[in-house]
Amino acid sequence: MTVKTTLKVASAQYPIGQPKTLAEWEQKIALWVRNGAATGAELLVFPEYAAIEQAAAFGPEVYSDLGATLAKVAELHESRVAFHADLAKKHKVHILVGSGPVLRPNGRFVNAAQLVTPGGQIGEQEKLVMTPFEHGWGISADTHVRVFVTKIGTFGIAICYDSEFPLLVRAMAEAGADVVLVPSCTERVSGYHRVRTGSMARALENTIATVQSPTVGDAPWSPAVDFNAGSAGIYVPSEHGVSDTGVLAEGVLNAAEWVTATIDQERLRRVRESGEMHNFGDWSKQPGAPMAKVDVEVVRLD
Repeated sequence: MTVKTTLKVASAQYPIGQPKTLAEWEQKIALWVRNGAATGAELLVFPEYAAIEQAAAFGPEVYSDLGATLAKVAELHESRVAFHADLAKKHKVHILVGSGPVLRPNGRFVNAAQLVTPGGQIGEQEKLVMTPFEHGWGISADTHVRVFVTKIGTFGIAICYDSEFPLLVRAMAEAGADVVLVPSCTERVSGYHRVRTGSMARALENTIATVQSPTVGDAPWSPAVDFNAGSAGIYVPSEHGVSDTGVLAEGVLNAAEWVTATIDQERLRRVRESGEMHNFGDWSKQPGAPMAKVDVEVVRLD
């Protein structure tokens, strides 16, 4: 597979609405994908728990009850991913589907995001570290770490809180990820900044790019995603010739919009070997040298 040198990515600041029907939800997603593809982006990134929006289509007996919400959205998992796969094919883009609950055979829910390609291939990454509120919801952590090799790049996916744990993303970088996608859902600006800080730190220490995509707007109808704050960002190491600030692009806080940037993947690979600093290579020189002893599955898509 030819290694692509640059990648244009669009990250969604996605507003949680209250669609009255699944058809209304599909129309909204289709419009967002169409507008994202119109920017020229090859990869569209949607946020964590964006899938919860679907619960609104089933009335208050579902959307006002957390357990019923999780069950219904999980029930729609396969059709939701298939719908995004059709849009990926139509617009010739890769899409990170907004994450949501998926019911496993053991009866437990996980929080999973799917990467779909224009060719119909699907890769899935579950969240690995649960937040306190997810423990309260009964969402289970998974243990499988994956990277996804595609025609446009090699990606890791660190769902929200996962981005705040260096060894997880380090394992993805060591397995070949040039870009780590960070779908997020935070109710307060402080939470958004925690994920932003984690995303920027992971980009710096691994000489990779990270792409944060948040939910935005208030949805008082939902006990799961009632308040949402943040802005999308595309981050790289602060290196001469790459970015002085480590920020390729950021959105307006809490606006509903696409945020786009072009990531020079080839330059990042060169910087990893011969940049001003050698953060990736010098990882093992830390006192105590914490190593990312995590098994990573390499999944080939496209």
